[in-house]
Amino acid sequence: MSVLGPDGALPQGDEKRRTVQAMFDRVAPTYERTNRVISLGLDRRWRDTAIVTLGLTRGSRVLDVACGTGDFCRDLADAGHHAVGVDFSAGMLAAAHTAAPLVRADASTLPIPDAAFDGVTCGFALRNFVELDVVLRECARVLRRGGRFVAVDATVPTNRLVRAGNTVWFRGAVPLLGRFLARDADAYRYLPKSTAYLPPSDTLRTMLSDAGFVDLELRSLTGGSVLLVAGSRA
Repeated sequence: MSVLGPDGALPQGDEKRRTVQAMFDRVAPTYERTNRVISLGLDRRWRDTAIVTLGLTRGSRVLDVACGTGDFCRDLADAGHHAVGVDFSAGMLAAAHTAAPLVRADASTLPIPDAAFDGVTCGFALRNFVELDVVLRECARVLRRGGRFVAVDATVPTNRLVRAGNTVWFRGAVPLLGRFLARDADAYRYLPKSTAYLPPSDTLRTMLSDAGFVDLELRSLTGGSVLLVAGSRA
């Protein structure tokens, strides 16, 4: 199943949910290795920055939403936290390498009690959710009062020169690497293009505020190619 339409259009609504889930099931076995290459190894630095931004004491309970193969869960464990991962892709969970408990579920309906976690993280998945506002409300619901939410995601740099380099790499080189490393150029055409799903910063701030987050922070990393989003549960 192709992720992009015949004219290169991004899927929407239920079609997006079905095709994105099938895509992640398909690329799961090679996902981590391919990510290391296409991010030039910087994905680890971005996750480390997110964990520092969480600002939680060791031993905190942290839910990683859209945990994929568990790399964020491993980093959280290395930082001394008790991580739990949730993802809707059975393929990703089957390919996961982490000691953290993993749950298969849709992030828009988390099977978790209210105020069960001290922190929630999300790595490079905000743009893949069909109803981001609903997911953010769920993330707030499972956090205790004062709990922390931090996400990182790919975005389009605002600087013209950085944006040009970003376009050459992610729209040109990444699909070729996806074909070679994951044998799936279609998935790696979708992933760079999917940055278009991410709302503008003002809209994202409003979504976070409406979901129940305060002390909001939206910060650019690596020349604006990555957006870090943080807030505390009101």
